[in-house]
Amino acid sequence: MKTRESVQKLLIVDDSPEICKQLKWGLSKHYEVLLAQNVAEALKLFAKHTPKVLTLDLGLPPDVDGATEGLRCLEQILQQHPATKVVVLSGNEDHGNALKAVKLGAYDFYRKPIELAELKVILERAFHLAQLEADNLQLQALSKGHEGGMHGILGQCPQMEEVFNTIRKIASADVPVLVLGENGTGKELVARAIHAQSLRKDGPMIPINCGAIPENLLEAELFGHEKGAFTGAVGQVRGKVEFANNGTLFLDEIGELPQPLQVKMLRFLQDKTLQRVGGREIIEVNARIIAATNVDIGAAITAGNFREDLYYRIGVITLELPPLRERGEDIFLLANFFLNRYIGEFGKKIRGLSSAAEHALRKYTWPGNVRELENKIKRAILMAEGSFLEPVDLGFDLGEQAAVTFSTEQMTLKQARDRLEREMLVDSLKSCEGNIAKASEHLGVSRPTFYDLMKKHHLQQ
Repeated sequence: MKTRESVQKLLIVDDSPEICKQLKWGLSKHYEVLLAQNVAEALKLFAKHTPKVLTLDLGLPPDVDGATEGLRCLEQILQQHPATKVVVLSGNEDHGNALKAVKLGAYDFYRKPIELAELKVILERAFHLAQLEADNLQLQALSKGHEGGMHGILGQCPQMEEVFNTIRKIASADVPVLVLGENGTGKELVARAIHAQSLRKDGPMIPINCGAIPENLLEAELFGHEKGAFTGAVGQVRGKVEFANNGTLFLDEIGELPQPLQVKMLRFLQDKTLQRVGGREIIEVNARIIAATNVDIGAAITAGNFREDLYYRIGVITLELPPLRERGEDIFLLANFFLNRYIGEFGKKIRGLSSAAEHALRKYTWPGNVRELENKIKRAILMAEGSFLEPVDLGFDLGEQAAVTFSTEQMTLKQARDRLEREMLVDSLKSCEGNIAKASEHLGVSRPTFYDLMKKHHLQQ
């Protein structure tokens, strides 16, 4: 997936040198602007660069007073790439032809004379929609396992590619694996991916969370018990380790395993045998161990909380997962994946993330990682009132689109001004029900200035 930080290409097709000059001057700061003054030039540049968005004047030579050449250009471009967003620029007298162009598949039309601030908003929306559609197509390929993912794990950043490469290398080697990573990074998904590609894939995959079960019950949960072993043991029960025979045992949060059970687990790893609680029978179990923890194992060993010999047994291969905040554009890949999953489940008509929401996602530090992102997207879909998710839907403070907040003592004068300016814009838009003309008049600024302020503060109309 292309980064949203990269410069996007915009093709301008117009036979007027003055309009080409005006648009290139006004838009070059935001886009790589390509210029064409006739159909042949337009099709040549389009074939070479395949821009996602272009502006098209219908009156092109040799039919500058009609629309035949412009409509021909539109049809040929959409035949090559139907997802291209074509914004038709037309005069008042071309209204009928502009509507015809929209019926043929044009994204929108804008009447001349051109007001640059308004055209910028239209183009920004067109690029945003084009990116959403491209992401959705990529997600469909990912969900089918074609690229960029593995057994339910999505990612295309270099760190995740390294994780996928490691999984491929170690899956068929029947050795213990220790998966390290913060809470919510997907450690169990990695364990399941290793199991699914291993020689034990037809056997069971048995997970147990060592930190979620009280210590006095954990031994019996792991190793089973015999009838009468303790109060309430009314029959023989097999443990998780035994159930994992000929498969994989996933020990989640092994860093929370109590010291006495660390000794018993070490013995099992050495001998591949166990005894149920209250039993004398030696039971052989052939299970591969995959363990995971968010604990700093080195520090735990130094503090005497984790046995070094057990670490060497479970950590023959160590695999570390990156936190979400270090995964770059993966955040949008995952956000759109969850969005597509839950809009169907909840029956909501959400088209995607607004630019402001994308900015908030990028700036947030994600202490809960992928799990937190999934929960925020769920919440946003349920709370959203518009067709695009906004920062407030995601649970972000409208005054700050990131996890970092400032008190008045911490703010610089510029930060305080920016916050007040943004809050006034938001309040004005709400009170005027989104009407830009009324909102700009309410604040005593021109519409172009209002549009510029909206862009500055990442407000999506």
